[in-house]
Amino acid sequence: MRKKTTTPRTRRLAATAVALGSFLALASPAGTAGAAPADPVPTVFYGDSYTANFGIAPVNNQDNERGWCFQATENYPAVATRRLADNGITLDVQSDVSCGGALVEHFWKEQEMLGGGTVPAQQDALKEDTQLVVGGMGGNTLGFTSILKQCSAKLRGNEGALLPGEPVDPDKPAGECREFFASEDGKAWLDYQFQRVEGDLEEMFQRMSYFAPDAERVLVGYPRLVPKDTTKCLTAAPGQTELPFADIPKNALPLLDQVQQRLDEVMKKTAADDGADFVDLYDHTGNNTACDGANRGIGGLLEDSQLEFGQPIPWYAHPNDKGRDIQAEHVATKIEQILNR
Repeated sequence: MRKKTTTPRTRRLAATAVALGSFLALASPAGTAGAAPADPVPTVFYGDSYTANFGIAPVNNQDNERGWCFQATENYPAVATRRLADNGITLDVQSDVSCGGALVEHFWKEQEMLGGGTVPAQQDALKEDTQLVVGGMGGNTLGFTSILKQCSAKLRGNEGALLPGEPVDPDKPAGECREFFASEDGKAWLDYQFQRVEGDLEEMFQRMSYFAPDAERVLVGYPRLVPKDTTKCLTAAPGQTELPFADIPKNALPLLDQVQQRLDEVMKKTAADDGADFVDLYDHTGNNTACDGANRGIGGLLEDSQLEFGQPIPWYAHPNDKGRDIQAEHVATKIEQILNR
């Protein structure tokens, strides 16, 4: 367990000491800006498949290892950047290193790609003049795909081949996943995973502060997947034959929502404790879940996405175009608020 520091400033001091192996004096924080900057804002986007917007085509970097990040050319960082430009705010995007499958630790460690090769640690994109760092991580470190596989027999087979992770306990039937996660072993696993997410996010924020000391840091949460009324999940979306959550038992759907809500709270708290900003998508997407039919902002678990790999690749419960636009809207709004305060 990492020892928690009490304020953002002491965390930045600790991060600097760890990185350099000695105690160094830091410059005083810059004054608060009164208006959005007239000059382009040097910006780095980071994150996992929800920032890369897995499932939306076309994909960037198809001729190299980064193609396996499945980073959409029109992901929410690209759309949000255009929205801001329309409002007179220009981002100088130094890099977008968001990558499908990324754990929080891949912010400071290289990531192995499904197709072979590696991509560098995402922190390598930060520069001393970076003023804005935006993205989202946490779901893969939590092991959300392992939870999905614990609850879905279909995802344990070939239909989940591109989805990282294994079921938490493959000896337990998928239909009993709700009982498993309420039991001693399943509950202990979840508690440990949440502690890991919190600790890794703390380290990520400290590293951001060290490598880009003047940057505003933004953590973007995840959109809501399961609605409050889970009976909506018993009807396939228009034009679809699979249910939104395929064969996951109806009694397990509230469990998925509870896990996601708890993750949202951990991310929000960790960001606040370290003086970073948080974009709470969960609280704004309750009417655009995977079970909201034509209004869904999330592609169904086994619904065909826009990607093909010899055959169509499922969305695996990632934002579709509508969901991507909702992400972009809220991220752009947060960035504008930050740059105008």
